Amino acid sequence: MTSFTPYTYFLCPCTDTSTSTRNLGDSPSAESEENSDDERTFDPRAARSNYSLYPLEHLLYCEDCHQIRCPRCVLDEIVTWYCPNCLFEVPSSTVKSEGNRCTRSCFQCPICVAPLSVSSLEAPPEGLGAELASGQNGPFVLNCAYCMWSSKEIEIQFDKPNGIFAQLAKIKNGGEPIITAKDRRKDREERGKRHFSGSSAAEEYQESEAPITLDPNERLDPESQFSNLKAFYQTQMAESSPVSALGFTGDYGYGSPGALSRIMGLYTGGSFADKKSKSKSGTMREARDALEGLQIDPLSSSEAITKLSTEGWESTASCAQRHEQTTHTPFISDLRPIAYLLRTKRSKRCKTCRHILSKPESKVQTTRFRIRLVALNYIPSIIIKPLQPTLLTASTLLTPLKPVQFLLTFKNPLFDAVKVTLATPAKTPGRFPTKVTVLCPQFEVGANTDVWDEALRDNNTKSSLSGEKRRTKAEASEGQHQAEAGKVWERGRNWVSVVVEVVPPSLRIDGSEWLKSEEMKRDGEEVRDGEDVVEIPVFVRVEWEGEAGGEESGLGGGGKDKEVREKRELAYWCVLGLGKVALD
Repeated sequence: MTSFTPYTYFLCPCTDTSTSTRNLGDSPSAESEENSDDERTFDPRAARSNYSLYPLEHLLYCEDCHQIRCPRCVLDEIVTWYCPNCLFEVPSSTVKSEGNRCTRSCFQCPICVAPLSVSSLEAPPEGLGAELASGQNGPFVLNCAYCMWSSKEIEIQFDKPNGIFAQLAKIKNGGEPIITAKDRRKDREERGKRHFSGSSAAEEYQESEAPITLDPNERLDPESQFSNLKAFYQTQMAESSPVSALGFTGDYGYGSPGALSRIMGLYTGGSFADKKSKSKSGTMREARDALEGLQIDPLSSSEAITKLSTEGWESTASCAQRHEQTTHTPFISDLRPIAYLLRTKRSKRCKTCRHILSKPESKVQTTRFRIRLVALNYIPSIIIKPLQPTLLTASTLLTPLKPVQFLLTFKNPLFDAVKVTLATPAKTPGRFPTKVTVLCPQFEVGANTDVWDEALRDNNTKSSLSGEKRRTKAEASEGQHQAEAGKVWERGRNWVSVVVEVVPPSLRIDGSEWLKSEEMKRDGEEVRDGEDVVEIPVFVRVEWEGEAGGEESGLGGGGKDKEVREKRELAYWCVLGLGKVALD
C-alpha cells in the first residue's frame, strides 16, 4: 500500500475560480440564485485550481495590501548577475553587450556538462631547480575530469591559461582561425570600392594593403551570417530606393518626394519634388553566397551524408548535447565547450502597490535577504493529523462511509491574539462528495508572545487554560476520544487544535441511483486519477487588532504607542488533503 501524507494548500486571491459566468443578455434564473452559495464554493478539483494552490512556505505577504501574494502576482526585478562557477559579479552593461554567458574561463564539457579545467600540454619541470622554474608554458587545453574529454580532440589549443572565452571565439573546430567582424567589414568595404571605382583604384588599394580573401562557400556561424545578411540588404535597399532631399530613403518620412511636394505646393502652388527621386525604384535581388549571408544547411550536403554512413550513428550528437550548444551541431566533432550561463538574484514586488516583498543581498557569496515578507510569519499555519493514529497504522486508506476524525492545529505567528472562523460545505464538490463537519468552527488563538508571559498571567486564566489542556490529555490517555461540539480539543500558548469529522465517499459507480450525485449521473465513467483523495475546501477568516501603521509580523517588535489600534481582517480559501479512500 502506498502511504499518504496529509497536506494543506492555500489559495491566492489573484485567481478567483469560484465566480460563475453567463452570456450577455441572459437573465439570472431562480435556480442559479438559489445555488449561488454552492457556486461560490471553491472546487479543488477544477482545472484552474492546480495553478492557484500553493504551500504556505511558497507564499509572500504584502503589508500594504494585507493580502497573500503568490509567484504569479509579483513582479521580478534583477538585482545582480553572476557566474555560478567563479561567483564573479557581471555588470548589466556587459550582459547586454556580451550576452548571458560568463566571459572568463568558466566552461562546461559538451559531452557530460561537467566543469572544465585548464591544463598545459607540456610536462612540469623536474629535477634540480624545478621549484624556481617559472610557470608552465603553452599550449593549453580544456580537460574534463569526469568523462576525460579534452579540447585537443577538436584540435583547439590556447596560448594563455586565462581569457579562454576571448581565445575560443577566434578558433574554429580544427584549429582554423575565425574571421572577426572587423575583418569582414574591411572585406565588404574593399568589394564596394572595386564595384564603384575603376580598376586603377582597386590596384592602388591592393598595393597599399594586402586584401583579405574570403571563401564564398564557407560555413558561417550565426553572428557572421547575420552581419553579412544585414550589410547585404542595407546595400540593396540603398541601391534600389532613391534618396530624398533630407536623407530619407524610400517614399516614407519627412524627406520623401510626395511629402515635400505637398508641403511646398501649399506655398508655391507647384511641385518641388526632384525628378530623379520620382524615378521607379529598382528591384532587390537575393543573397548568392556566404559573403552575402547565404548559408546552405550542412545536413543536406553530400559531405554530411558520407560522414554519417562511414562513422555511424555513434558520431551524432544527442538531443541534450545539441540543446546546450548555441549553434547547429549534428555531429560530436562539431561540439564546442559551453560557457557557463549566468544566474541572477531577483527581488519581488507586489503588482498592486509595488511594495517590495523580497530583496536579497547584492553580494554573490551571501544567501541572506534584506527584506523577505514570508506569509508564514503573517498567516496561521495549519497542521493535520488523525485524532486516533492507531486506527490508521494497519491500513493507510480510509474506509468508505465510515466517519473518521482529524485534528486541525492552528498556530498563530502574530504578536496579537486572532479570532479564527472556519466554513466548509456540507458536501465537497465533485462526483464523489465527502461529508464534512467542523465541531468548533469559531475559536480564538493566543498571541505569539514570550513563554514567560504565559507564566505571569492571571492565576484564574492560567488555571482554566491549563485545566482544559490537562483534561484533554487525561481523556486521551484513558482512551476517551469523544470530541464535544463547540469546544476546542486542545489549547496552547499560541496554538489551538479543533476536531473535523469527515465521512469518506464510496467509489462504487454501479450503486443505487439515489446514492449518486448529479455529476456521476452525467459522467458515468470509471474512477479518474486523483478522485480517490479526500480534499476538503475550507474558508478561513482571521480577525485581529493590530497597531495602526505598524508591522504585525512575528519577526519584529511592537511600537511604543500601543493605544492606537485598528481592526484587521484576512479571508482566504485553503484545501486540506486528508487521505485516500479504499475501493469497494
